[in-house]
Amino acid sequence: MTSTKPNLLPLLEKLAGQLKGELKIDSLTKTLYATDASVYREIPLAVAFPKTAEDIQQLIQFAGAHGTSLIPRTAGTSLAGQCVGNGIVVDVSRHFTQIIEFNKEERWVRVQPGVVRDELNRFLKPHGLFFSPITSTANRAMIGGMVGNNSSGTTSIVYGTTRDKVLELKTFLSDGSEAIFKNMDKAGFEAKCALDNLEGEIYRQLQSSLSDQQVQENIAVNFPKKSIHRRNTGYAVDALLETEVFSSQTSPFNMCKLLSGSEGTLAFTTEIKLSLDPLPEPVDIVVAAHFHSINESMKAAQVAMKHTATAVELMDKIILDCTKESLEYNKNRYFVEGDPMALLMVEFRGKSEEEARAKGNKLIEDLKMANLGYAFPVIDPSLTASAWALRSAGLGLLANIPGDPKAVACIEDTAVDIEDLANYIDEFDKMMEAYGQKPVHYAHAGAGEIHLRPILDLKKKTDQEAFYQISLDVAKLVKKYNGSLSGEHGDGRVRAPFIPLMVGEENYQLFRKIKYTWDPQNIFNPGKIVDTAPMNTSLRYEADVETPEYDTLMDFSGVGGILRMAEKCNGSGDCRKLPSSGGTMCPSYQASRNEKDTTRGRANVLREFLTMDQKPNPFDHPEIKEALDLCLSCKGCTAECPSNVDMASMKAEFQYQYHKTHGVPLRSKAFAHINELNKLAYLTPFLANFTLSNKFTGALMKKALRVSPQRELPRIHPTSLYDWYRKNYHQLPQPKKIIKSVYLFVDEFTNYNDTPIGIMAIQLLRRLGYEVKMVKHEESGRSAISKGLLEKARKHADANVRIFADLVDGNSPLIGIEPSAILSFKDEYPRLVSPELVEKAKKLKFHTQLIDEFLGKEIANGNITEDAFTEESRLIKLHGHCHQKALSSLNWTQKLLSLPKNYNVQLIPSGCCGMAGSFGYEEEHYELSMQIGEMVLFPAVREASENTLIAAPGTSCRHQIADGTGKKALHPVEILYQALK
Repeated sequence: MTSTKPNLLPLLEKLAGQLKGELKIDSLTKTLYATDASVYREIPLAVAFPKTAEDIQQLIQFAGAHGTSLIPRTAGTSLAGQCVGNGIVVDVSRHFTQIIEFNKEERWVRVQPGVVRDELNRFLKPHGLFFSPITSTANRAMIGGMVGNNSSGTTSIVYGTTRDKVLELKTFLSDGSEAIFKNMDKAGFEAKCALDNLEGEIYRQLQSSLSDQQVQENIAVNFPKKSIHRRNTGYAVDALLETEVFSSQTSPFNMCKLLSGSEGTLAFTTEIKLSLDPLPEPVDIVVAAHFHSINESMKAAQVAMKHTATAVELMDKIILDCTKESLEYNKNRYFVEGDPMALLMVEFRGKSEEEARAKGNKLIEDLKMANLGYAFPVIDPSLTASAWALRSAGLGLLANIPGDPKAVACIEDTAVDIEDLANYIDEFDKMMEAYGQKPVHYAHAGAGEIHLRPILDLKKKTDQEAFYQISLDVAKLVKKYNGSLSGEHGDGRVRAPFIPLMVGEENYQLFRKIKYTWDPQNIFNPGKIVDTAPMNTSLRYEADVETPEYDTLMDFSGVGGILRMAEKCNGSGDCRKLPSSGGTMCPSYQASRNEKDTTRGRANVLREFLTMDQKPNPFDHPEIKEALDLCLSCKGCTAECPSNVDMASMKAEFQYQYHKTHGVPLRSKAFAHINELNKLAYLTPFLANFTLSNKFTGALMKKALRVSPQRELPRIHPTSLYDWYRKNYHQLPQPKKIIKSVYLFVDEFTNYNDTPIGIMAIQLLRRLGYEVKMVKHEESGRSAISKGLLEKARKHADANVRIFADLVDGNSPLIGIEPSAILSFKDEYPRLVSPELVEKAKKLKFHTQLIDEFLGKEIANGNITEDAFTEESRLIKLHGHCHQKALSSLNWTQKLLSLPKNYNVQLIPSGCCGMAGSFGYEEEHYELSMQIGEMVLFPAVREASENTLIAAPGTSCRHQIADGTGKKALHPVEILYQALK
């Protein structure tokens, strides 16, 4: 599992000590960087995280001196294998993240390569400007990667590609010298040719080659049609010809045209100067045209391009069906009518909604006149973001295709002239039929680029061969239409072998000459664009090797086992989005910016070690333990990962299996048995609270359990909720009318610690007309699940399913106060209970609700009205619980808190609070826990006025807010109860 050359180890260790950044050679880090979003896998020699330009210069000099290579990497979302190699991976995403300089008047910005595209645009928006290429990965894609691939995105039909926006690049050449490339006239070019160094040699080679009339003719004849703006096959020498140096045109020469799309094979970029565009017109609508066939949608795309659309994007039935299985994206299907074979999403913008709609209506009229399409819903400006989120999730959603066959990236980047598109797709589909394929079609129809994907099982030798043969046949078809095999995803190692076919052998040899003039020692990203290995080698999976099956306590059979759950991750990197992008996933990465702390990183580690395992206990790997250590089990990935990778469940199972070899740590036992400990403490609550709060005994207890000394342990309430209910419920005033009865699940936290909240919940329900029933039941098992004590958790789950399955129904549901506890019924229980109880657990989940959801639905049904509540004005800031956001919805909480007539509820755009049950109490996790809180939540709470109420449904969230801000947060039930007249 290592490719480190023994003779280089001492030298690498010495280099690590010389860098201001880091150089890692451990197996965990190298595993994390062995893959990207492509189908390739290659263990690197080492992984570097440079802090300064001098670090990069040292790495270049080391590679040159010791015969190794550098593979530049930012977000690692490349689909063609550009970020995979056996040299030193150089990750600039951690430290090269500065916006260096901005000029509003001249409309340009200078950035480092690790700046995230969406973060840049948040900085630019107040100035009325933006960087216009927008990829589906824009919330984590970085500018360096966009330049390397010449990214385009949905709006390229209006704004062009990244190459069109690059003004200047500061780089290191392969000899370690610095070179700055920017616009120059003919005299400036001649001056560069006169330099007596590598930079001069680069200019002289281009002058010699591109001045040759035969070379120019070869380029003109063999390159893709100029009408295709997404042409990215090989090096963009055609763009260099269109300058005053090599033609009669007056355009200045700029080497950035060549470097954009060069995939880091020619130079190492440290700074990028970009031109900016004015913000688009403010109001957008989307016409979602529905079609009975792909061919029909292609013809419609040609019609759409005759209008003033700003985006024309395709989604086919395969993609749309994948959205049904996603918790997050299924919500965004609201505009889909019937079961279309294809959807064409066409965006129109205007200064007003009326103007945008008028443009959209003209398209609808033309489509109807041409008898194209059967439904044409228009998506309002307030909803377009969710519609585009559905489209953007396409890559990740494809991992939801069940089984080992997946939609594979190899022919997904082809681009043809829009006028050729319908005929090209017709021929393509017939070709795929001959292979027995029903491929995926999606993406940039308006630009003549459809992301086409065959469905292949790359674990099989026959499909690995088909992987090559399909790619070859499609390359020939694209060549027939004078199209581009690489539109925006690059050549990498998946398409580069076909470059001679696409542009001719003479042009390919020109590319090789350029590469080895710039990089004589092949230091920069070797094996990409030129001299690549066969495209069906170095794949993630060895051919015809049986996928290991593992016995697990939790049931992963729905996806084919725990290993296949990890394999669902296709590397799209949605888990690398930053806090300002919204959502929960992935809080530890957002704080650490470490690939190890992404869902993708953890899935890669699980896949690697479980696939290659040779130990008696296949889970007994310290690398897996380290990778999963900072997973907060927030469940953000359960909903937000388009591939539905469920890392929280895999972590729970891993801990359970790991404990078999190493035993259960004392702290884990204590937290997992918190209900039993609280039950004992409840016998003498005053003594227990004294022990917890006393400076000496409290500190001793925290030290023994390795709990952070900065934390306050939860106190025991003098009365348990069970005892209060038994003594007081029948003395509560009778409502005039009983609307329905509910069973209240008394979770272990509300019973002993947050009893007043439970009391208020009962009194609120009673006042509103509901009969509240309580029966003796087991704890939820949430703490045991989080610590991997799954046998204990199963015992509780089994008991609760036996108690409630036949007791509750739609008219008398089971409701709970603490999100993490009650939502266990909906999430883990069906996969956790004993086999004979699975069907009952599945039935029970549909009759189980968080109290917020129950009250919200009752409000929607008209059973609860504002008449029961105060007319006083209050502002409420709401922080949602992670599990609620993933498995239910915050909309219900907003709805119930907004019921009092003059209550204004504002959602804090926070992800995880950082406490995550016991995670934030643990001494080694305290600092990260507080970092997570400081990203969004704490500042929002501190900025709130004294009269503003802070609402948080989760008990751990309320404790975190108290510890981090000194402010008291209330459960929504408390706020609503106090608002009763």
